[in-house]
Amino acid sequence: MQPTPEQSPHHAYPDHWEADVVLRDGGTARIRPITTDDAERLVSFYEQVSDESKYYRFFAPYPRLSAKDVHRFTHHDYVDRVGLAVTIGGEFIATVRYDRIDATGRPASAPADEAEVAFLVQDAHQGRGVASALLEHIAAVARERGIRRFAAEVLPANNKMIKVFRDAGYTQQRSFEDGAVHLTLDLEPTAESLAVQRAREQRAEARSVQRLIAPGSVAVVGTGRNPGGVGRTVLRNLLAAGFTGRTYAVNSAFAADQATIDGVPAHRSIGEIGEPVDLAVVAVPADRVPEAVTDCGEHGVQGLVVLSAGYAEWGAEGRERQRELVRQARSYGMRIIGPNAFGLINNSDAVRLNASLAPESPAPGRIGLFTQSGAIGIALLSGLYRRGAGLSTFISAGNRADISGNDFLQYWYEDPDTDVALLYLESLGNPRKFTRLARRTAAVKPVVVVKGARHSGSTPPGHAVPVSRIPDATVSALMRQAGVIRVDTVTEMVDAGLLLADQPLPEGPRVAIVGNSESLGLLTYDACLAEGLRPRPPRDLTTAATPQDFRDALAEALADRNCDAVVVTAIPWVGENGEAESGDGEVLAAALRTAAATGPAKPVAVVHVEIGGLAEALAAATSTAAVPRVVRASAPAAPDASAAPADRAAPPIAPGDQLTQQRSGTGPGDTPAVPTLGRIPAYPAAERAVRALAEAVKYAQWRRQAAVPGKVPEFLDDTIDEAGAAARIDALLGPDPDPRGRPLSHDEACELLGRYGITVRPTLPAPDPDAAVAAAARLGYPVALKTTAPHLRHRADLGGVRLDVANETALRRAYGELTDLLGKPTELQPVVQSMAPRGVDTVVRATIDPAAGAVLSFGLAGAPSELLGDTAHRLVPATDRDAAELIRSIRAAPVLFGWRGSAPVDTAALEELLLRVSRLVDDHPEVVSVALEPVVVATQGLTVLGASVRLAPPPARTDLGPRRLPNY
Repeated sequence: MQPTPEQSPHHAYPDHWEADVVLRDGGTARIRPITTDDAERLVSFYEQVSDESKYYRFFAPYPRLSAKDVHRFTHHDYVDRVGLAVTIGGEFIATVRYDRIDATGRPASAPADEAEVAFLVQDAHQGRGVASALLEHIAAVARERGIRRFAAEVLPANNKMIKVFRDAGYTQQRSFEDGAVHLTLDLEPTAESLAVQRAREQRAEARSVQRLIAPGSVAVVGTGRNPGGVGRTVLRNLLAAGFTGRTYAVNSAFAADQATIDGVPAHRSIGEIGEPVDLAVVAVPADRVPEAVTDCGEHGVQGLVVLSAGYAEWGAEGRERQRELVRQARSYGMRIIGPNAFGLINNSDAVRLNASLAPESPAPGRIGLFTQSGAIGIALLSGLYRRGAGLSTFISAGNRADISGNDFLQYWYEDPDTDVALLYLESLGNPRKFTRLARRTAAVKPVVVVKGARHSGSTPPGHAVPVSRIPDATVSALMRQAGVIRVDTVTEMVDAGLLLADQPLPEGPRVAIVGNSESLGLLTYDACLAEGLRPRPPRDLTTAATPQDFRDALAEALADRNCDAVVVTAIPWVGENGEAESGDGEVLAAALRTAAATGPAKPVAVVHVEIGGLAEALAAATSTAAVPRVVRASAPAAPDASAAPADRAAPPIAPGDQLTQQRSGTGPGDTPAVPTLGRIPAYPAAERAVRALAEAVKYAQWRRQAAVPGKVPEFLDDTIDEAGAAARIDALLGPDPDPRGRPLSHDEACELLGRYGITVRPTLPAPDPDAAVAAAARLGYPVALKTTAPHLRHRADLGGVRLDVANETALRRAYGELTDLLGKPTELQPVVQSMAPRGVDTVVRATIDPAAGAVLSFGLAGAPSELLGDTAHRLVPATDRDAAELIRSIRAAPVLFGWRGSAPVDTAALEELLLRVSRLVDDHPEVVSVALEPVVVATQGLTVLGASVRLAPPPARTDLGPRRLPNY
């Protein structure tokens, strides 16, 4: 929507105020500025508002808008007078307006910083969260235009509007004047307003996914008249899964008299159905999709799964077609999975939905699976099926032009049917939001991620994503900080998912190993050490061990208080005749499951080699089964025929309760409990089982730490001049800053850092030997002589640094050696600096990435960080816990803590420095880069020897603004 010439020529139409939003019920709407072209829409909208709502708006009966009203409400200057509208299908459903006022309540211009605000929402759309979303957006617009407060007059009976203001989380004042409630809202965002906004976002986006994943009716648009084809395949899968809702087949080519196809009502359009349709699966060629979307939108369909290809994966023309598809669907309030999607599955017994191309639906279970690739989705479904794993939901989003992994994290966060979230991602559309949502979800259930297309420039062609400059190793570190279990392959994702879904979380890294093969036990032991676990010596039961022996050994290991997890290793046992026998895997599985069910709640994993039926039996959870006695070592006996059949699956222990829950047992005087026999994950190799267990150990540790969040120490506030730094940054950038930014000089950087309590050791220029001698006399011997030329900075290996220069003679000699070796002083730009106390050379950096946000990094100076990539990263703002973990998470960390008898350095001072740098870049987003190198950390205190700072206009912070859907 563009302005007409009648709009103010001084303020162009602010198209960046346009936004798609998700409402409370999961539908979408568009918010945009009102223009002079909206007169007819405004009149039509007002006619559909009830007399009561009109009375609440104008404090008097107001049946219709006059021509003067219409002109006033459609002509804005976008500064002092602003109006926003919420539209669905191009028509208004709500409006909001502010007018800047002075202290007396009269119309005003800047610098007046208060505005009067008023809302009007159609009665049919009240209760959908429309006014709350509008308040967020009009407040952001007002702040942009220099308005700091809203004033509103509300009738006491207008409880809904009063509640909108009250629940927004802004600082506010209320009074009762002249028969109305007078409200004043301070528009500066608060922790409460941000929390309210994000809670609303979570509920709305989760609801929008629920409308897709649990529909009451589904129409397959593009159902083929002949067997085969995409549409007919989806229809067949819907029927085979036993979908509990209504199903319809739609194809414009159906004959007028065709009533059914495959037993399903057949129609030539959505409009012909005559009943509500919640979900439409679109399987028509791309050029016919717009027609299908229009048919769906005009007849109230709530969401779409677009299987059709031919979009962004086909280049620029397809990318524009994809954008138009999203715009069209959202204009009707619909959300999209796809295009180029594989489909979705919901195994809930109340839904039983398979609206996908998967030939067979996986078994019901507790794992939620999201993929951006159909091929990977097929492979994962197949792998999970083979290993007996069950899914709660499955989504393959294709180009994920709208619905993404972020939306499903919102849904899974509260979904009682999902205990573990698995995501295969090839791109991150909104990395800041992903890490925020992943951290919140990981606090209650595991999130396991495989990131495909990890290397720069390899983003799939169908995915439009913001450019990120940070390497994949940094992305991995930031995911770990958020509690995400990042693995490298889909096999590792399945391995970890199975363990996390079916086993309790370990309380520590201590691992018991029991089995009937010494060699396999030793392999497991080595794998544990390689993964940072603390294994106990393997217990060898010998190849003559029976299932009862396994049961007893597992029960004993679980009961051991010095054990946090158990790995069982099993090979075919040896019979009486000396020949290896594969044995009865079901008998061994029953023995292991019984021991696990009756012991303390600790994770158990099984590593097996060629034992037929063992993995399948371990995966088949059962609630009633007697564990048989084995009477001979050569051939386990068959189960007791009198044992009750295992016909019902027992629910796995919820990961949220696993840290302290016991499996089962009896107390004094209790009747013995019937054990609950759950699934035990089985692995064909020790390394795979141990790697999955190690991920569970690290995740459990993160969960325990996350329960008590870190904080920023208050002592920093006393030594930080935030206001002074802000003023200095404004002065350095100037009134018209270069978008590319500017590096600060050495003195400018030192001054700015000093305002945050970061002192850089002084350096003095030495353009010639005499200047060097004068500088050394001023600083005091011993000194360091070093070059500052960009190609030699921090390169002691190239000879550009001379340390511990004790006197004038040595300084002149060093100066001569430096210039003879490396070049003229004008090229080398030498400086003199007093020597710092001996210690460990480290590097502290902070950068702002356009996609991920501000990142704090730490490593040792030189080869460890530059050549080996041994650098740790955390998102800003960093807490005291983040700072402590940062310096301990690099591989070379022992150097800081007394490696090989050396004295430990002052890590407390180092942590404080990290927190100060974090505060600087968090308080001032104009600081886009800080590098402190080297930072020499001594046994007491530290010294910053070099610093560089770069300023630039701050990048947009989409994660802090009002709720809006991304537009790729």
